[in-house]
Amino acid sequence: MKKLLFLFFILLSSHAGMHSQSGKELLTLDNYLIPKNKKGISIGKFNIPAGEKISLTKDNSSLFTISKDGYISLKKNAALTESSPWRFEVTVKTKDGEKTFELVRDDFIRNKVIAHRGAWKNHDASQNSLKSLKKAIEIGCEGSEFDVWLSSDNKVILSHDPEIGGKKVEETTAGELHKIALKDGDRLPSLEEYIKCIKEQNKTRLILEVKASQKGKERCEAVADSAVHIVHRMNAQAWTDYITFSFDAAKRIRELDPTAKILYLEADKTLEELEAERMSGIDYHYSHFLKDTDLAKKAKSMGLLTNAWTVNKVEDMQTMLNQEIDYITTDEPEILLEILDAKK
Repeated sequence: MKKLLFLFFILLSSHAGMHSQSGKELLTLDNYLIPKNKKGISIGKFNIPAGEKISLTKDNSSLFTISKDGYISLKKNAALTESSPWRFEVTVKTKDGEKTFELVRDDFIRNKVIAHRGAWKNHDASQNSLKSLKKAIEIGCEGSEFDVWLSSDNKVILSHDPEIGGKKVEETTAGELHKIALKDGDRLPSLEEYIKCIKEQNKTRLILEVKASQKGKERCEAVADSAVHIVHRMNAQAWTDYITFSFDAAKRIRELDPTAKILYLEADKTLEELEAERMSGIDYHYSHFLKDTDLAKKAKSMGLLTNAWTVNKVEDMQTMLNQEIDYITTDEPEILLEILDAKK
């Protein structure tokens, strides 16, 4: 019995250690985008403690410099133009080791249009498919939203619903799920495939929704852990923002990445509570903005971003635009783009 208790204690300690490690704050920048035509501009600051040293160990472009207090900048006479390369890889060193980042020339679209699960509805594409993502990029959306869960073997899976192709995502292996056929020859993509696709351009961003697991708090946090670590491993921070209905997942994302943009989807917290937990903004069903016409203004006065979902009717799109909502998530991005074009 003593031996069994000892083994149980070891396993418990090991699990706790893994959980603690997965929740460790990652080295991040508060900005990854480089403005054009600005010589010597400061790009962003690394989240290092005061007094800690950071150094630049690799910069093949020879364009960047890091200050003692952790700011990365273009060198004094350096500037990016339309003819410059648009992706730059740099490696920095701290007391914890080396980490590579990608900095991106800022050509990103800012038109408020977020394609809900990609641009699928008018393109014979499946939701959350690679085709729907490519179409969102092609038509010029600011962002393309998609949803992630964990499979039974702890792989990140793209699906809006807890079931897809007749299989329960959280109770099925990734290998089985990736065999599911989607429209137009697509297969269920991995997060890595989605990130690889988005990184082929610098116009449209990913809006990654961490789904609220049906298996409870720890599973919600585990989905967040896995997604954030994949984003960082693939150096895709410049392209990726986060949303979630799970406040536990939202807090875990913030714990891991103190500079990520995170918008909370559930309207069960006060704006003050969201501000206290360092959330970046609110992402509410548009009915909340219709009910409280000052909601967007209140949120903005506190420095919170605003997004409305899922806005498919022209009159509701107009109302959200009149309220100066920062982002509008829609199944009809083509219609919203037409409205915006008409306002030019």
